Amino acid sequence: MKLRSGLVLCTLVAFLATTPGFAEELSGTLKKVKETGSITMGIRESSYPLSYLDDKQQPIGYHIDVCNRIVSAVKDQLKMPGLKVQQQPVTSQNRIPLVTNGTVDLECGSTTNNEARQKQVSFAVTTFVTNVRMAVKKASGITGLGQLDGKPVATTSGTTSVQLMRAHEKGKHIDFKEVYGKDHADSFLLLETDRAVAFVMDDNLLAGLIATSKKPSDYALVGEVLNVEPIAVMVRKDDPQFKKLADDAIKGMMKSGELEKLYRKWFLSPIPPKNVNMNFPMSEKLKELIKNPSDAPAEAYNKKK
Repeated sequence: MKLRSGLVLCTLVAFLATTPGFAEELSGTLKKVKETGSITMGIRESSYPLSYLDDKQQPIGYHIDVCNRIVSAVKDQLKMPGLKVQQQPVTSQNRIPLVTNGTVDLECGSTTNNEARQKQVSFAVTTFVTNVRMAVKKASGITGLGQLDGKPVATTSGTTSVQLMRAHEKGKHIDFKEVYGKDHADSFLLLETDRAVAFVMDDNLLAGLIATSKKPSDYALVGEVLNVEPIAVMVRKDDPQFKKLADDAIKGMMKSGELEKLYRKWFLSPIPPKNVNMNFPMSEKLKELIKNPSDAPAEAYNKKK
């Protein structure tokens, strides 16, 4: 009789141990999502082609698709197929506060993972790698930082581009005038209307803005690479349960080839709203990251050898 009772107890323990709620009690973001019945994605409105609005003002893009895959994983884990999914527009200035205060559960824009930001938030494994450069009008004849002395240079408020220019060896003694756009589209408008001679930003974003501009052939990406930056989905800090879910979802996409398909969809094919093909090949660094996923910050990519 004792032997049978022992077997029953062992069977019960084994069953409960394979039950998600027993194996690991919900905490952080997953607990909040379970209790509220909704999850909120932070989206950018002009971060081509990572996160932007289509002609119906709906968020689309490479990182929107990645985040939708993470949300699907949340629905599966919580067994909530009807989970309400909301989108909250964010800017360079408010994206981190909105994640830390709980308004946004995962930010799906174009945020660089760096050591300073890691003190406030966490990042899933890197899904894009960009080079910081500048866009100019071809007619200006500008090809490098050394030609910007005394001239207005645009960047987007809340980004790191100006600091990178000042930190670059060729930018240390240049007295350029900073002009700020409230978002990337606004910054590009400063260049388009000649209120700035250059716009410094991630090269993929610049390429997207040029491709969707009125006269793409008027512009060029030029100059020194100011920084190599890993771009990733941002989540709350000290929430290992949700970060692991996001990491696992992305790693699964990398292993299955789904992430490469998404890359071809958004960077190597005609995309809405103008059916422009950015023809932006995948970098060797991102190919390497797909084989060996990492959430290392930008500083790890820019160490002087």
